[in-house]
Amino acid sequence: MKYARFGQREVSRLVLGSNNFGGQLDEESSIRIIRRALDAGINSIDTADVYTRGMSERVVGKALKGDREGVIVATKVGNQLAGWPEGADLSRKYIMHEVEQSLERLGTEYIDIYYMHRPDPVTPLEETLSAVDSLVREGKVRHVACSNFGVEQMERIAELQRSRGYRAFEAVQPQYNVVQSEAGRAILPYCARKGLTVFTYSPLMGGFLTGKYRAGAKPPEGSRGAYNPRFFQRVKSDSYYTAAERLAGIAREAGLSLPELALAWVLRDGSVTAPIVGASSPKHVEEACAVLDLNVPRSVFAEAEAAVSGL
Repeated sequence: MKYARFGQREVSRLVLGSNNFGGQLDEESSIRIIRRALDAGINSIDTADVYTRGMSERVVGKALKGDREGVIVATKVGNQLAGWPEGADLSRKYIMHEVEQSLERLGTEYIDIYYMHRPDPVTPLEETLSAVDSLVREGKVRHVACSNFGVEQMERIAELQRSRGYRAFEAVQPQYNVVQSEAGRAILPYCARKGLTVFTYSPLMGGFLTGKYRAGAKPPEGSRGAYNPRFFQRVKSDSYYTAAERLAGIAREAGLSLPELALAWVLRDGSVTAPIVGASSPKHVEEACAVLDLNVPRSVFAEAEAAVSGL
């Protein structure tokens, strides 16, 4: 395993994503994957309060029992759960309630990285940032971060944090892959300038860049597309199928699999600290780790980018 700096710690160059744990994957299978990741040297796991309605956090907590201190655990707040009023996603009341729920489910006294999952257009930023800062002061959160925020939003937040003396965001989590590469235009350069750690999600487009989906065909049994129809509706466009087919051809010519090419493309970016990789079996963990040792020519990446440009 290879590592990068995150604050005073080292973080593995791959983070294990867990949004299918306790849902598409049962508890036993999920724990097996987590244990394989830890054995491979992956020392960070990413989850969220909304993943499989809290079951993901429970599974992660159970798997880490006895190994908690050596693992960087990240979770999120701000994707509204049932029973809360519209627009309360990042209110103080919601955050304070959800952090206690996450701590209980994870079986831990602190969260290493606490993400604001997505912007809340209703709650004043001051209220959100004050609430999160108080969690840091109480020792319940060690690092604060954001996911799915734009540059202008992050600049406004940074100014408020400076002026109020609040703990600044230390990590950012944008979507980033060779097809959905918008973060590379503004967010990643901004993070590089500000020295922010970047953990990108969806390097394989939720499994779409594995080559398992075919235009005009139902998603294969057991796939995320079959389990989550809403996800499949978002990705089943003609342009995405075309992109996957073109990239698969480029990968074959380079002696790679499509997932290897897609993950290597993200890892090539020096502003990315670590991509968050999902897995539905221990073998997927091993395959992702092997990509760290690949030496893919820059010309292959350039060809891949050209193949999907304009789609």
